[in-house]
Amino acid sequence: MAQAPVRIGDLLISKGLLTKKQLNIALIQQRVTGAILGDTLISLGFVTAPEFARTISEQFGLEYLDLRGFTISDEALRLVPKDTARKSGYIPLEIRDGILSIGVTNPSNIVAVDTVRHLTGKPPKVYLVDQDAYGDIIESAYYFVEHPVQQRLEELTSGLKSGGAVPAAIVPELTDLLLMDGIRRQATDIHFTPSKEVLHVFYRIDGVLTYGHCIPRLIQSTLASRIKIMAHLDIAEQRLPQDGSYTLEFLNKKYDLRISTVPSIYGENIVIRVLSTSGALMHISTLGLNAGVVNTLRRLFAKSHGIILVTGPTGSGKTTTLYSCLREIDLLERNVITVEDPVEYRLNFVRQTEVNEKAGYTFASSARTFMRQDPDVMLLGEIRDGETAQIAIRASITGHLVISTLHTNDAVTSIPRLLDLGMDKLLLSSSLMAVMAQRLARRICQHCKEEYAADEAEKALFKKAGMDVARLFRGAGCDRCGSSGYSGRTSIAEVMIISSEIKELIYAGASTGAIFQAALRGGMVPLYVDGLKKVAAGQTTIHEVQRVAG
Repeated sequence: MAQAPVRIGDLLISKGLLTKKQLNIALIQQRVTGAILGDTLISLGFVTAPEFARTISEQFGLEYLDLRGFTISDEALRLVPKDTARKSGYIPLEIRDGILSIGVTNPSNIVAVDTVRHLTGKPPKVYLVDQDAYGDIIESAYYFVEHPVQQRLEELTSGLKSGGAVPAAIVPELTDLLLMDGIRRQATDIHFTPSKEVLHVFYRIDGVLTYGHCIPRLIQSTLASRIKIMAHLDIAEQRLPQDGSYTLEFLNKKYDLRISTVPSIYGENIVIRVLSTSGALMHISTLGLNAGVVNTLRRLFAKSHGIILVTGPTGSGKTTTLYSCLREIDLLERNVITVEDPVEYRLNFVRQTEVNEKAGYTFASSARTFMRQDPDVMLLGEIRDGETAQIAIRASITGHLVISTLHTNDAVTSIPRLLDLGMDKLLLSSSLMAVMAQRLARRICQHCKEEYAADEAEKALFKKAGMDVARLFRGAGCDRCGSSGYSGRTSIAEVMIISSEIKELIYAGASTGAIFQAALRGGMVPLYVDGLKKVAAGQTTIHEVQRVAG
C-alpha cells in the first residue's frame, strides 16, 4: 500500500520552520482569502520564500537554487524568448555542454521541461527556485539583455566629446541609465565624482568601491541639477552641502534613494545611497554566522528584558541581523514595536513605524510613545543621542526587551560610547545584556576558487590566533565575479555577554582593555579571530578579514 505524501505544513513543522499555532492561523486566513497555503505562510511571514522552496525541493527530490546569488547567462536568456519563459513558468539559467539549465517555481512543471526539450532537442537540467526571486529576477534579467546599459551609455556620451551644448533630452536618460546600472550591479551606493577633465562614476558593490563609468565633464553640472530636481533640492545652491531623497520605481520594485551633495573644487560631488524597500528577509542560520554565535543570539532573544545591541559601521548588515533575530521571537505572543529610518523589511505581526524628522518624530520621541503601546519588545533602529539611550535603559529596567544598533568599531568600545551619551554606570551595567559587533566580508567566488600554499607570513597570522593552517583558498577571477575573485558576502562577528564581572567593571569605570580581557574570559571570540576561522574554512581571504576587521 502506497504511503500518503507528507503535507507541506507538517513537513515545515518537522523541520522547525513552522509551529502548529502558526499553521492554524495560516489555515484560518486561507479559508478567508482562498489563497494557496504556501503563499499564505509566506505573506504572513511565518516562513520565507527561500525556506518554503527548499522544503518543497527536498520533498520532490529537486536541487534548490538561490537566484539572488546566481549570475544568469546572457546566452541562455537570448535562447529563450521572455514570453515563452513566462508562459511556461521557468527562467533560463545557463548552457553547459549543450544542456540548458532552468529554474522553476512549481516542481511539477512538465510544460517547462517539454518546451525546453522541443527548443534545444535535449531535456533541461531543472532547479527549483523561490517565487519571490523568480518574479524579481526574470524581469530584470531580460530587461538588461534587451537594453544593454553600457552600449547605450557609450552612444549617449560619444557625441559629447567634441564639446558644445548638452542636448536637454540626453540628461534624463543618462541619469536613469546610471541608476539602473547601479541597481543591476546590486550597488548600495553610487558616487558621482567630478575631476578636472571628466566625471567618474563609482559603485559600491559588496562593500568595495568599483569603477563604473567615465563621462565627459561638460555634462556634470546638468547631471547634478537633474539629480537634485528629483530629490527636491535647490539647484541654485552649489556652495553648501544638501541632503534629500526620492523613490524610484523600476521593474515593479521600489528603491529609496538618499542623495547627498558636497561642493568640491571641480563641482558638486554626489553620493546616492540605494535602499530596496522590498528586501528578502533571511533566517538567522543563513547569515554566515558561526553556530556558536547563532545559538547565543537565540538564547538572548528569548529573554524578557534587557538591552541587546548590534554594532558596526554603515553597511555592515546590522539591521538584517536584527530582523533575522526577530524571527526567533514568538510574534503571536509578544508585542513587537519598531521605529526605523527607513523600514527595510516588512513583517506581519510587527508594529513598524518610520522616523520623520520634519514632523518631529524621532527615535527618542517614538520610544516615549512606545511605552504606552503595551510593548514586550522594542526595536530602536539606532541609538543616536543621550535621550534615546536613557529611554532604552528605562524601558529595559521596567521589563521590556530593547534591541538597537550603535556605531562603534567593536563590542567593547560600545561601553565608553554609551557612557559618553550620558548613560548612568549603574543603570547601564544592570540593563545591558549583550553587544554584538559585526562585519561583512566578501565570499570567495565558487566558480574560480583555487587552493594555494600559505606563505610564512600567513601561517604566522594563524599561529598567533592559535591555529595551524598550511593551505588556503582564493578567487582567481572570472566572468561570473567580474574578475574580482569574490561573489556575495558572509558575516563575521563577536558577541560580548555582559557577565557579572563585566557589570562590576562598568560600574567601577574600568578601561576598555580590562573589559576586553573579561569578555575573552567569558568566551568571546574576537572579530579578527572569527574572520580567520572563515579564511581557514575557505569562505573568504586574509585580505578581506584585514580590510573589514584588521
